[in-house]
Amino acid sequence: MRGSVVALVAVAAVAGCATTSPPAEPAHTVYTDPPLPAGAAVAPPPAESAPPEDCGDPTASLRPLPPSTAAPTPTLDRIRARGRMVVGIDTSSNLFSFRDPATGMIAGFDVDIAREVTRDLLGDPGRIEFRVLSSADRVRALTDRTVDVVVKTMTITCERRTQVAFSTVYFEAQQRVLAMKQSGIRDASDLAGRRVCAAAGTTSLQRIQQVEPEATVLTVPNWADCLVVLQQRQVEAVTSDDSILAGLATQDPNLELVGPSLSSEPYGVGVNLADSDLVRQVNGTLDRIRADGTWQQIHDRWLGTFGPTPPPPTPHYED
Repeated sequence: MRGSVVALVAVAAVAGCATTSPPAEPAHTVYTDPPLPAGAAVAPPPAESAPPEDCGDPTASLRPLPPSTAAPTPTLDRIRARGRMVVGIDTSSNLFSFRDPATGMIAGFDVDIAREVTRDLLGDPGRIEFRVLSSADRVRALTDRTVDVVVKTMTITCERRTQVAFSTVYFEAQQRVLAMKQSGIRDASDLAGRRVCAAAGTTSLQRIQQVEPEATVLTVPNWADCLVVLQQRQVEAVTSDDSILAGLATQDPNLELVGPSLSSEPYGVGVNLADSDLVRQVNGTLDRIRADGTWQQIHDRWLGTFGPTPPPPTPHYED
């Protein structure tokens, strides 16, 4: 989505507890004392490092396989022989991938994209096995082949492309800030001296430390944990993609998105670097769902209440 998703409300969540407390905050801020979610930690200041090497257009990917190809397809053959697609997913990103309380099934925008890929490769969208991953585990799960693909609001970047391959862009979000109404927070500059939540291993964490280095960033394993600490007044804001914040903001009328976009976040399906045949197969599915209206149907199903459905992202190819 090329514009910001307008969100009005937030999901209450329950998480495990840990005993580690973050450092003391500025005197003007008062935080509550409940234990933090398991795995929560205050992010250290970003280390000085050389700027990442420019990879040109990081969203350019491999063209889909021709309808009939004599080229070797070892990854596709391995998945077909197994009889199921193993997909890395999340269950805490409402609207994109979450466990539907009414059915107990994993559902959402990303889940439907994964099912369409499985449909084209195996002939049945139900022949899929989900592996729940934290954001920090996505790259490792691909490199060690715990999963075949990751479909988990994963932003395509030059740095990540040195570790994993990506499909073309299937969704484009914008990083923004979610805060309580009447909090006085109007944009990222207001987070200086305040505590903000972001999931570990995400571009959102990296970006907020660049944009407002005076903010204290509390990292958590999953985005639902950010709602817990925000509602318990252990942070004053959450920063993430507007698509994720929209899902967090579905039940609490006291929350609002504030400020302009901090960065564009193009989502791609992550694949092992060596599996070029699988990248091409995924891109074939994405081409199909853009052309036959399936992408629009998926968008309407999960995000239609936030405004008119935009056109799907235009694919860019490198070959």
